[in-house]
Amino acid sequence: MNWDRMRGYWKQHIGRVRERWGTLTHDQLAVAAGRRDWLAGKLQERSGLAEEEAERHFVAWKRRVKDYLFNDDDR
Repeated sequence: MNWDRMRGYWKQHIGRVRERWGTLTHDQLAVAAGRRDWLAGKLQERSGLAEEEAERHFVAWKRRVKDYLFNDDDR
């Protein structure tokens, strides 16, 4: 997943992220602005997931989302 590109297109993809992690508010996603570490931290905080489990969620989400923003060079 190319998170640099994700940050560039973040506003266009908030809805897609919100579909996956509905526990995160629109305001939290706006603050995240595509920053993977911040998003992972909020996901852990809101859902009670361990760091490793949050990472598995990101990897699984990447597999499901087919988009030009994503590539195989990055997590």
